[in-house]
Amino acid sequence: MTGLHTQSPPARRPVRQLLAASVGNAVEWYDWYAYTFLATYIADQVFPESADNSLVPLLSTFAVFAVGFFMRPVGGLLMGAIADRRGRRAALTVTILLMGGSSLLVGLTPTYAAAGVLAPVVLVLARLLQGLSVGGEFAASTTFLVESAGPGRRGLFSSFQYVSTTAGQLVASGVTTVLVRTLDEGAMNHWGWRVPFVLGAVLSLVGFWIRQGAEETRSAEQRRAPRPGLFEALRRHPRESLLIGGITAGGTIAYYTWTSYLPTYAELETGLDKSDALLAGTLSLAFFALLQPLGGLLSDRFGRRPLLLFFGVGFALLSVPLLHALRDSFAVLLLVSCAGMILLTGFTSISAAVNAEIFPPRVRAAGIGFPYSLTVALFGGTAPYVGTLFKELGHSGLFPWYVAVLCLLSSLVYLRLPETAHKELER
Repeated sequence: MTGLHTQSPPARRPVRQLLAASVGNAVEWYDWYAYTFLATYIADQVFPESADNSLVPLLSTFAVFAVGFFMRPVGGLLMGAIADRRGRRAALTVTILLMGGSSLLVGLTPTYAAAGVLAPVVLVLARLLQGLSVGGEFAASTTFLVESAGPGRRGLFSSFQYVSTTAGQLVASGVTTVLVRTLDEGAMNHWGWRVPFVLGAVLSLVGFWIRQGAEETRSAEQRRAPRPGLFEALRRHPRESLLIGGITAGGTIAYYTWTSYLPTYAELETGLDKSDALLAGTLSLAFFALLQPLGGLLSDRFGRRPLLLFFGVGFALLSVPLLHALRDSFAVLLLVSCAGMILLTGFTSISAAVNAEIFPPRVRAAGIGFPYSLTVALFGGTAPYVGTLFKELGHSGLFPWYVAVLCLLSSLVYLRLPETAHKELER
């Protein structure tokens, strides 16, 4: 592993570092996930309905969701390069401002009835900007978090990547649930679905303010070194880039299936009430957030590989029975959600540490950002679309097998992954 060597002192104010990364990251992902939770309302307002198939607007909405994901590799590369050249804090500042602007643009998107084809065009533009921001956010904040950690604490600090991500998703889910339960269908379709996006723009300003007080984690030696080229990480470290793709493929499909698509999947498969599905998702996300630090601490003590195998093998064996167990029942959906969250923690709590431990500091942010975001775009961003498409084609039972196979393939990568938990990180 090229990213492991000697360690310079960690950040002087680790709690403040965690707050700076976590608050901004939470706001980023609140904006990103609000779109997923409100997909059915956006479909009704922004896309024309087909006379032959009522799933067409929803498919179009999830297709735009996937389009946003395909800007994430670009964001990972560009913002990662900024983080490696100008510093982690500079990149984090740019990403939070981009997300705030794009969230406001979603909230102001006109309806198809009012603006015709301009409505989906505006929505696509907003999602492209969000994808650029989120791809860069992961690259910069992953590097920032792990470099801020003290000896033997990289796993714990890494876990806050998904604590904050889940907090943002939890707030998005909670806000959506409150709106759905308090507003009638007409109000939600008319203006209610816009509220979370306008709120997200305001929260982005809060995240921007907090990040101004963060301490730069790029070492003085790295600042004096020649700036890396845009594609240097890919050119000089192709094996490490492929390794991140293999590590991430199973994790991202499981993550987006369980944390984003599962409520919609339950609605489509069982006819479960929309508000019950959202509430189950919100409760399971809260449970998931609480598990992350525990997973990080376990990895600091016992290593990264055991947790990754717990996740990968667990999902390879249990994805199909868990998804097939769904019924028109709030309790069953909640149990299936929480069971998946336990397994998923083996990946999410340590993915930031595992990724950062692969690359040297000179190209760490860009080296992580591009292959990670590209893999997420290919397998995570397309998960809602693939699941809905399987349903439309009459083969919805194939989707759980799709998840299981990808997790099995990633497990083979985990088996050969060198253990890095107890080695020092070069900064």
